[in-house]
Amino acid sequence: MIKHTTPDHARLDRVVAEARQQRDSRETGYREQALKLFPWICGRCAREFFGVRLRELTVHHKDHNHDNNPADGSNWELLCLYCHDNEHSRVLDEAVRGRGSEAQATATHNPFADLQALLKKKSG
Repeated sequence: MIKHTTPDHARLDRVVAEARQQRDSRETGYREQALKLFPWICGRCAREFFGVRLRELTVHHKDHNHDNNPADGSNWELLCLYCHDNEHSRVLDEAVRGRGSEAQATATHNPFADLQALLKKKSG
């Protein structure tokens, strides 16, 4: 006979709350530093942020390691929410394709492959 146990919701709530608190404290530290170091402009789309819209500007870790937070900001760039999501989606897509984040996509189609033959055919 299988014994069904109910999850301890209070314990799960505490674990989630603690994880969120740790994330918030970690992010507050490097985000505040990054906002002091860099202009409030998205590093990809060049939109400017100020006032209440400043919350839309996020800190992106160039090496994707959120624990690598040098005080000089060399591992950070400010990205808007949209560009930040796009960056992480791009990296995930590359991983799915079996290429590392450093890999560049190479073109397989050559639009000029038969150009010489087409030019000869047109002039002939």
